[in-house]
Amino acid sequence: MNLRLPRKRFGQNFLHDPNIIQKIITSMNPQKEDHFVEIGPGQGAITEPLSKAAGKLDVIEIDQDLADDLLTRPWANKLNMHRGDALRFPFNTISTKPAALRLAGNLPYNISTPLLFHILNYYQLFRDIHIMLQKEVVQRMTAQPGSKTYGRLTVALAARCRVESLFVIGPGAFRPAPKVESAFARLIPLPQPLITESEAPVFDDILRRTFGQRRKQLQNTLRNMLTAEQIQSTGIAPTVRAEMLSVEQFVALTQAVIKT
Repeated sequence: MNLRLPRKRFGQNFLHDPNIIQKIITSMNPQKEDHFVEIGPGQGAITEPLSKAAGKLDVIEIDQDLADDLLTRPWANKLNMHRGDALRFPFNTISTKPAALRLAGNLPYNISTPLLFHILNYYQLFRDIHIMLQKEVVQRMTAQPGSKTYGRLTVALAARCRVESLFVIGPGAFRPAPKVESAFARLIPLPQPLITESEAPVFDDILRRTFGQRRKQLQNTLRNMLTAEQIQSTGIAPTVRAEMLSVEQFVALTQAVIKT
């Protein structure tokens, strides 16, 4: 196995701690009937045990050298390799059946937020999603209204998934050691999302407008979508800021816009 140095441009930090690897595998509990998709397999720390436990395993790797190396492993015949950028990967080319896939990945910290939004475009394809991220990002994913970490990502996820922070991982579990702590999270798509597919574009537009200017009042950030009176009709004061609203209140605003 070629243990070459990680490349900074890909945000690579390779997991090597066997105790953490086992903890991750135990949390995911892969079964022979499962079809997993792994983002960023890297040097194969999670890939190898997944290849032995799951029925099918697709992996998405942007680094050509790492992809080549993985395909030399004894268990390479278990892999379906996709060479490319997960940020642009069409997950529906693997399956179009709802909840047919399980997603796993150590998301590069430099693209973790846009990658999460990309995954959300396909969330209904996944039975569950297990991902390792910078701890700060997981705190944003699980934040409560009124907190500094509550934002667009929090609400976009909560409308579609149940999000759990499972455990924190110290820098020493990786090579090279990152300057921040990591966390392992589980996302389970809701059987009945809080927004419909037809409502989603308006919902996401509202999130961009309101959290893009999070210190401004709703009557200002949504002035091109709703009047102050229309906001008030949803039971929400037009003078509040986005960070104070629940997910359900954003859904109410979405439905008000659609009705106008």
